[in-house]
Amino acid sequence: MGRTRDRTSIGLWSVVSIGVGGMVGGGIFAVLGLSAQLARGGAPVAFAIGGIVAGLTAASYAKLAVRFPDRGGTITYINEAFGSGVTSGGLNVLLWLSYIVMLSLYASAFGNYFVTLVPGDPPGWTAKLALTGIVVALTVLNAASAASIGRAEEWIVAAKILILGVFVVAGLTTVDHARLLPAQWASPLSIVGGGMLIFVAYEGFELISNSAEDVTDPRSTLPKAFAISVGSVTVLYVLVAIVTIGVLSPSQITAAEDFALAEAARPQFGQLGFAVIAVAALLSTASAINATLYGATRLTFSVARSGELPKPFGRTLRGGPSEGLLITSVLTLVVANTLDLGRISTMGSAGFLIVFLAVNLAQFRLRSHDDSRVLPLVGATACASALVALAIEVGPSDRVAAGVAAGLVALSFGIEIAYRAATGRSITHRFDSHNSESDNSDSHRSDSDSSETERENRR
Repeated sequence: MGRTRDRTSIGLWSVVSIGVGGMVGGGIFAVLGLSAQLARGGAPVAFAIGGIVAGLTAASYAKLAVRFPDRGGTITYINEAFGSGVTSGGLNVLLWLSYIVMLSLYASAFGNYFVTLVPGDPPGWTAKLALTGIVVALTVLNAASAASIGRAEEWIVAAKILILGVFVVAGLTTVDHARLLPAQWASPLSIVGGGMLIFVAYEGFELISNSAEDVTDPRSTLPKAFAISVGSVTVLYVLVAIVTIGVLSPSQITAAEDFALAEAARPQFGQLGFAVIAVAALLSTASAINATLYGATRLTFSVARSGELPKPFGRTLRGGPSEGLLITSVLTLVVANTLDLGRISTMGSAGFLIVFLAVNLAQFRLRSHDDSRVLPLVGATACASALVALAIEVGPSDRVAAGVAAGLVALSFGIEIAYRAATGRSITHRFDSHNSESDNSDSHRSDSDSSETERENRR
């Protein structure tokens, strides 16, 4: 009965709020200024390009999520498409490490914006205390039921979208349109590179797939949720970029690189506007942490079941996969409190572009006879091209960022190879995708397998 209640507890708008909450998080607030510096007046175009890449990949996710309704989401699709080799294992570990990277970025952004609202000259440890507190608080929330997460996300998402909406509507009245003309744009490569640097802000829509087992009527709900989430966020980001570029000069954007969005509110609203946007940043980063923890918990649970992470990640606490949640949260706190996250957007964007490339190829390999052959290939090509553009744009000017991103990939596959050598475990499959032709039969197998796994873990 517990499993059935969870599966029927999340409807369309709760699922949309998980996707939007995951996307409209620390990325848009933390690296908007840097992206605007790269693309200059072409920043809105850069955001639109990022949205197109995300939308193409979301189309593949929607097809796969309906066919394989499983809390593992991305890792399930990769395993079913590419088998039990090191490639699947390394990609799945890369996904988990990328989630930790993103959680660290969101937590760091929360701490930085929190400090801007503290009167006087707060001590240096204030930001670290704030980021630690929010991660701990949302870890406790995620240990509750899926319904609690959905309700919390709806309220948080509604509040931050309202604030950003007011910012956009008011800001559009003060935009200097001359700053948006093509003469003010950077080179085409820099515009694409800027869009891929901010691509980290689109990461989060894939969390919808991790909630598939908790969704009411997934066949209808999941495709709608992907489309609404990515489409609405793309429009929002383009409008935010128009306002930011239109009201701030290049020198102002450079000076306010870490809080460009809040600075863009000053011309219309003064210090009050700056404070309101800072509050929106707190809500957004908290929402992103909440949604990412929710998805990452189910990811680690499924990775452990398939044999790619140690067994503690797959153990349950009071009927939920809470041990994986706690491990992920602890590692997030370690990274956020000890590492310099100035280059984190490059590392996060690169990691997710690689994973999304694999997901598009997975949809191509697992597609049914009714599915398009072209769309997933276009999505894969877009991800690969975006990754190359990011490397060309960032690599020569910041070798450390390029090295860290490459190191993340190498570490992922190194962990997978070492773990297999030490334990002899291999990936197990939960779906017989090659012999299955109907979504209904796939769904029945998922229900049965999930039920047996949960009963085993509860014992």
